[in-house]
Amino acid sequence: MKNILRLIVAAAAVIFYSACNKVDDLPLYGNGNAPVLSSDVSTVAAQPADSLNTVITFNWTDPGYATDSANQKFVLEIDSAGRSFSHAYSTTIMGSLSKSFTAKELNAILLGFGFDYNVAYPIEARLTSSYGNNNDMLVSNVISLTMTAYKVPPKITPPSELFIVGNATQGGWDNPVPDPSQKFSQVDETTFMGVFNLNGGQEFLLLPINGSWDQKYAIEDNTLPGVETGGDFQYYTSGGSNFKGPANPGMYLIVVDFQRGKYSVTPYNGPSLPDNLFIVGSATPGSWDNPVPVPSQQFTRLNSVEFELTLPLNGGSEYLLLPENGNWDMKYAVADGSIPGLSEGGYLGFYTSGGSNIPGPVSSGNYKISVNFALHDPAAPSDPTAKFTVTPQ
Repeated sequence: MKNILRLIVAAAAVIFYSACNKVDDLPLYGNGNAPVLSSDVSTVAAQPADSLNTVITFNWTDPGYATDSANQKFVLEIDSAGRSFSHAYSTTIMGSLSKSFTAKELNAILLGFGFDYNVAYPIEARLTSSYGNNNDMLVSNVISLTMTAYKVPPKITPPSELFIVGNATQGGWDNPVPDPSQKFSQVDETTFMGVFNLNGGQEFLLLPINGSWDQKYAIEDNTLPGVETGGDFQYYTSGGSNFKGPANPGMYLIVVDFQRGKYSVTPYNGPSLPDNLFIVGSATPGSWDNPVPVPSQQFTRLNSVEFELTLPLNGGSEYLLLPENGNWDMKYAVADGSIPGLSEGGYLGFYTSGGSNIPGPVSSGNYKISVNFALHDPAAPSDPTAKFTVTPQ
């Protein structure tokens, strides 16, 4: 009984002591202030010689969190303007109130956005600050910049010509391959394009020299998922795996980018690709008579997608392009002949009815007409168009 009384007294003493000695409140960390972001320049147009030099520095104000500055977290985002940072490059900085980029680092970011070389693009940047555990995240102002990517040496040295061979093609594995139908068009220093009728579920290789197996472009492993639509490729003198063609047969656009070492295979969305091409109309020496005189009004096919013809044209007149000489049932024309600039070039469509005649040059003279069925109107990418140009000779 005495022991029980002693325990009751002791417990009461503890309660009384605790009531008389208040414990300190837990620490409360105050909110910070949204950082203000700035940069030392608003335009960056670096050159390859600047690759190791710092070309831009971002600075921001201290958000004033109730913690050691080393524990403050910052996430800097950079993106193409107008995308609301949906595809932003981001980098995390701890403690520091600035971040610098060399030309090489920034160029890699811009090329990652898919930017063309030597073209100025609008860029936006913003900063998000927080405690190290991501509490109290605060977003800065958005700053606007202009940046231009420079051209770096290509990942793979481009060839002077490029051909496709393989059982995915109409020519099979026969080498040399049919030329020009299995030859690519070179659209710039490092990019080749071609449109080919591919057999489904087969394979192919790319050759820099038609008729030679000593050099080729192939992929490392054609069992990887997705290689039917694109990926990385390499240069080989031996070894490597064949490109795997699409599962379904049809017309496909193949783009080979030696700058980045990338290729893509997509269904062709252009107008019907002809085997031959002819010109008819009042702008031509043969006028509207159909069939037209050949070879003077027949284009030369340069490769799988390009046709070219030089001839005298009558000023202030019109013409059409025909895939079959003597046949009016099919033609290449323009959607609207009143569009300014069509006398110098524009975009063609394939018509069985409708369409407008192509306005010829204002002045009479010799002109070269070039047509590329792999180049589509960027303003209407879903429309089946082909690019043509008209240049005086």
